[in-house]
Amino acid sequence: MPSAEHEEIAAMMAGGLGLEQLTVHEQRAAMEASVGMSPVPPEVSASEVDADGVAADWVKVDGAREDERVVLYLHGGAYVMGSRNTHRGLAGRIAVAAGANVLLPEYRLAPEHPFPAAVDDAVACWRWLLAQGHAPGRLAIAGDSAGGGLALATLLALRAAGERLPACAVAMSPWTDLEGTGPTAEPGAVDDPMMTPESLRASGRDYAGENLCHPLAAPLHGDLAGLPPLLLQVGTREVLMSDSTRFADKARAAGVEVTLEVEEGLIHVWQMFAGVPEAESAIARIGAFIQRHCR
Repeated sequence: MPSAEHEEIAAMMAGGLGLEQLTVHEQRAAMEASVGMSPVPPEVSASEVDADGVAADWVKVDGAREDERVVLYLHGGAYVMGSRNTHRGLAGRIAVAAGANVLLPEYRLAPEHPFPAAVDDAVACWRWLLAQGHAPGRLAIAGDSAGGGLALATLLALRAAGERLPACAVAMSPWTDLEGTGPTAEPGAVDDPMMTPESLRASGRDYAGENLCHPLAAPLHGDLAGLPPLLLQVGTREVLMSDSTRFADKARAAGVEVTLEVEEGLIHVWQMFAGVPEAESAIARIGAFIQRHCR
C-alpha cells in the first residue's frame, strides 16, 4: 500500500489535471513553480557547461572526481516543458545514489523546436561526453517520462549511427508510444492524477507532428536488438504504464536484458518527490543499477 506521503502528493497532483487547458508558456511556468518539491541535496552542486552547443549543468556531489562514472540525464515534461531547474534536484539525488556526476542538458523544446531537435541535442551531449574522455563503459543514459522516452530513442539513434553505447540506461515512466495506443491509455483505464490520455496525445502531436510512429520519436516502434541493460520503473496508476510494459516485452524478445519494476498504486514519476519513501527506495535501486553496470 502506498505511503501516506505518497498519497498526499497524489492528492495534490490531482488538482493539476487541467494543465492541458493552459498555453505552453503557462504549462512551463506551472512546472517551474513546482521545483520546491524536488530540492537539490545539500551535498550537490551544479555548474553550467556548453556541451557542443547545448547548455547543460554538471551536477556533482561535493568531492566527486572528474573521472567518476557519468549519467546523461534527460528531463521530462512532454517535450514541451521542463528544464535543468525543474530536474536538478532529481538529478542530484541520482548522482548521490549512483556515485556519479550527472550531465543535465537543456535540450530544445517543442513546439518551437519539434522532433528531432531533442534527439539531436541528446546525441550531441553524448558525443561531447566522449570527446571529454569519458569511456562508454562508465556512462549511463537516464530520463523520466518524455525524457525516459528520449533516453531510449537516443540509444536507437546512437546504434543507427554505429556509435558506442553506454553501459546501461534507466527510464522512469518512459513515454514510448506517442499515439497512446496502450491499454492503460484508454479512457478510465487507470486513475492517473497527473495526465489524461487526451493531453498525452495532444503533446505527442505538438512534438512529432506527422512522425508519431518514427522510432526516434516513439521508441516502442524501434528495432530494440543490441541495446544495453535497461531498468524501467513505472507505477500502476499511470496512463503510461503500458508504455513501459510493452517496451519491456519487446526489448526482452529482442534479447535485451531488462529489469522492469511495476510499483502498485504509484503515480507518474513518483521518484521526483523528495522525502517520499517510495521515491527514496526507487532512487536507491537506480543508483545500485548504475553502479553495477558502470564500472
